[in-house]
Amino acid sequence: MSSVFVVLNGGSSSLKFQIFDPAGSPDPKIIYRGMVEGIGTSPHFIVKDCDGTVVADMTWEGRMPFGHEEALVELVGWMQAHRGGYKLGAVGHRIVHGGRFFDGPVLVDETVLEKLETLKPLAPLHQPHNLEPIHILSRRAPDIPQVACFDTAFHRNQPEIAQLFAIPHEMTEAGVLRYGFHGLSYSYISSVLADYDSRLKTGRVVVAHLGNGASVCALKNGKSIATSMGFSAIDGLPMGTRCGALDVGVVFYMLRDMKLNADEVEKILYTKSGLLGVSGLSSDMRTLRSQASSNRNAQRAIDLFVYRVTREIGSLIAALGGIDGIVFTAGIGENDAATRAAILEDLTWAGFTLDDTANSSHATRITTGSAPGAWIIPTNEELVVARQMSQVLSATARRLAS
Repeated sequence: MSSVFVVLNGGSSSLKFQIFDPAGSPDPKIIYRGMVEGIGTSPHFIVKDCDGTVVADMTWEGRMPFGHEEALVELVGWMQAHRGGYKLGAVGHRIVHGGRFFDGPVLVDETVLEKLETLKPLAPLHQPHNLEPIHILSRRAPDIPQVACFDTAFHRNQPEIAQLFAIPHEMTEAGVLRYGFHGLSYSYISSVLADYDSRLKTGRVVVAHLGNGASVCALKNGKSIATSMGFSAIDGLPMGTRCGALDVGVVFYMLRDMKLNADEVEKILYTKSGLLGVSGLSSDMRTLRSQASSNRNAQRAIDLFVYRVTREIGSLIAALGGIDGIVFTAGIGENDAATRAAILEDLTWAGFTLDDTANSSHATRITTGSAPGAWIIPTNEELVVARQMSQVLSATARRLAS
């Protein structure tokens, strides 16, 4: 029975997973990917192999309760039964917020879990669901190593000035800082820049991670020097349902004049704003594009998204002192040619010249001329987690052997 790494990403009603052969070279090799969706309602389990062929597809209509624990049991059972079986060697978890505690991946123990629990208020939509599978496995399989990998860690070595808010010093010391997110995605993009253009690895690059969650990050020599998200994953760009940067006076207005309570305000800003809030129609860019010609608010949501992305990129170009390249990644960044075109057309002042044919066909490089250039690079956060698992477990083994 082969020992494998499993990378988990827990959501409120889903559990996404990828299964890796840790002996792959030079990186762990993906074997399967899949998810359990509809947790708590109509659970659906699907697994695809590395070529995209469906190898398992099951539903459990009416089976209740069916939570994350039942989803994990089904996943492990399928692994053990499939093609001679796979043994759970270690589990890696994408954790949105590591706070000031963690600037890199860490082997999970009771102390680590206690610290992560204290960060739930900073990422209320993500952190509780990221941590639930850790708790379940700690209880059911305490001998299986678990590694926590953080979306904030990539940004922890930014210049101090880039991490500060203009607030009383005591609040800064208490941990109210600009943390930044999507770090696993940015880490992957940084690791492959040289594969696309050798100048990018040591150059000035803006990475636009544009999806249902969206942010932009400035890289210099492959390191994060500034990013659009801050203390929480609600800051920066407007997203699918999150508002992005907002005058805090609006929150006071909602509390005092609109007579909303804190929970109601949080729900509006996290789940009813962004593309959904502006359009009144959908959080999905594909739906908005299909309706934009006949729905003024759908077009307005698209225009606002492009405007805010372009403004944020402009600020990052200033932080970098110039620009050598832009990378588009994640769902919108990788697949929406119209959004990419609109952003680059607004950045002609920075030297970008769009290649319409390359962009429409989703080519790797979508601009003409030598520099600056724009690229589409698919992200791979799960591979970064698998890489970090290998690093942590190897370091632990060396430490125990010494």
